[in-house]
Amino acid sequence: MRPQDSAGAVELEEPGLPLTDDAPPGASEEPAAAEAAGAPDSGRCWLCLSSSCCSRTEPEAKKKAPCPGLGLFYTLLSAFCFSVSSLLVKKVQDVHAVEISAFRCVLQMLIVLPCLIYRKTGFIGPKSHRIFLILRGVLGSTSMMLIYYAFQTMALADATVITFSSPVFTSIFAWICLKEKYSPWDALFTMFTIAGVILIVRPPFLFGSLGIEESYSVHLKGTFAAIGHAVFAASTLVILRKMGKSVDYFLTIWYYVVLGLVETVIILFILGEWSLPYCGLDRLFLIFIALFGLGAQIFITKALQIEKAGPVAIMRTMDVVFAFIFQIIFFNNVPTWWTVGGAVCVVASNVGAAVRKWYQSSK
Repeated sequence: MRPQDSAGAVELEEPGLPLTDDAPPGASEEPAAAEAAGAPDSGRCWLCLSSSCCSRTEPEAKKKAPCPGLGLFYTLLSAFCFSVSSLLVKKVQDVHAVEISAFRCVLQMLIVLPCLIYRKTGFIGPKSHRIFLILRGVLGSTSMMLIYYAFQTMALADATVITFSSPVFTSIFAWICLKEKYSPWDALFTMFTIAGVILIVRPPFLFGSLGIEESYSVHLKGTFAAIGHAVFAASTLVILRKMGKSVDYFLTIWYYVVLGLVETVIILFILGEWSLPYCGLDRLFLIFIALFGLGAQIFITKALQIEKAGPVAIMRTMDVVFAFIFQIIFFNNVPTWWTVGGAVCVVASNVGAAVRKWYQSSK
């Protein structure tokens, strides 16, 4: 689910709101707007007209610092929401993964449409960026369908861990497409990630049938889907990075949900899998999948607006912890030591990459 982009690793996942350290638009304009609306002179108290009275309160009114740790708390909430969304996808077994994606696209479209109308950004976007917007929509929606399929066909913890291999592909694609630097450290983190994925996949020519409870063919299909999600999520991140801030973010989501809906309807028509959920509880789960997914995107965006990307990327690995907990509680399925070892390798790779970028940015 995840989904989740981290600072490259954060996408992971689920394609969602932009990962940016910038302050919210218009935040710096509020003081000026307040002054223009008739705020009292900052040098004098509005009651006694004394400059000494107001000078004592001026430092407090000038800027209110965010609560320490609030950004990491938002990140934790985001990880929890992503994990709950993944859990609900796993619980809805009577609905095809592509159909779940279609329901999510419809619900998110109903939310994004009023935002686009309010912001007056249009529905097509700049001509020079339309090809990137189309690619973002197609690749992002494909990534979503693949991870939902992975959640349905393999253990929740296994699928979640593999999605965290996305930063490896992001680094490689950014090196190829954006000419960004690919250092020996990146190669080392890549090797750690590959080792972790191998421990989870456990190919028979290396491990025999060790630790694979379900049919290995089903496990392998889920693995390929999870890796495919990581690849497409990384491609989406590179495209978003290529466009930068020249395109309104809600417009990128609009392309994502519209093209995603078209893509899912075509696939469902070909597969003949379209059907309404039989159980009323499944229908409720579909709504909560979209709501928790959107909430996760909002929280991760809020986190990156007030906290550095490095600590946020590290905290995002709590996705894995929640996945292990949910798998044990709701499915009575204790992860194997192979999965634990794979998780350690992949998480170590993500944390190492995040710490290194955090250290470099703080120089």
